[in-house]
Amino acid sequence: MRCPFCGNIDTQVKDSRPAEDHVAIRRRRFCPACGGRFTTYERVQLRDLVVIKSNGRREDFDRDKLERSIRIALQKRPVEPERMDQMISGIVRRLESMGETDIPAKTIGEIVMEALARIDTVAYVRFASVYRNFQEAGDFDKFVSELRPPVQPEE
Repeated sequence: MRCPFCGNIDTQVKDSRPAEDHVAIRRRRFCPACGGRFTTYERVQLRDLVVIKSNGRREDFDRDKLERSIRIALQKRPVEPERMDQMISGIVRRLESMGETDIPAKTIGEIVMEALARIDTVAYVRFASVYRNFQEAGDFDKFVSELRPPVQPEE
C-alpha cells in the first residue's frame, strides 16, 4: 500500500481488526520512510458495478459517493454511525447481489430511499428532495402528505 504522505510503496501493517459489523477489515499502517501512520479499509467486492445515469451516461459505482449522500441526509439526526454503516453495507450488498453489473441510478435511488424511510423520515425527505429534484415548497407538501396515513373520518 502506497504511503499517502511520501509515496513510499513499502508500508507495514501494525494492526488489523474487523470493522463495519464484520463486512470490512480496518488496518492501521506505518510508513518506515517518513514515519507516517494511516488507516485503510478492505472490503469484499463481489463484482464491479456500473451506474447508468438518467441521461444514459455510464460511470463506475462509487461507494464513497453513496456514503456521502446518505451522511448528508442523516446529518444532525439521531442515528448512530454504526447503524448508518450497516445500512450502507446492506445497500451495497443488495446491489451486488442483484445479478446485474449495470444498475440504473433510479434503482439505486429507490433502494436508498427505502432504507432511509425505515430509519429516519426526516433524512428520507431530505434525500428525496434532492433525488426527486424538488423545485418549490409545494413539492415538499405533496411528498410529505403521501407519507402521512389518511385521516379516518369520525362517526
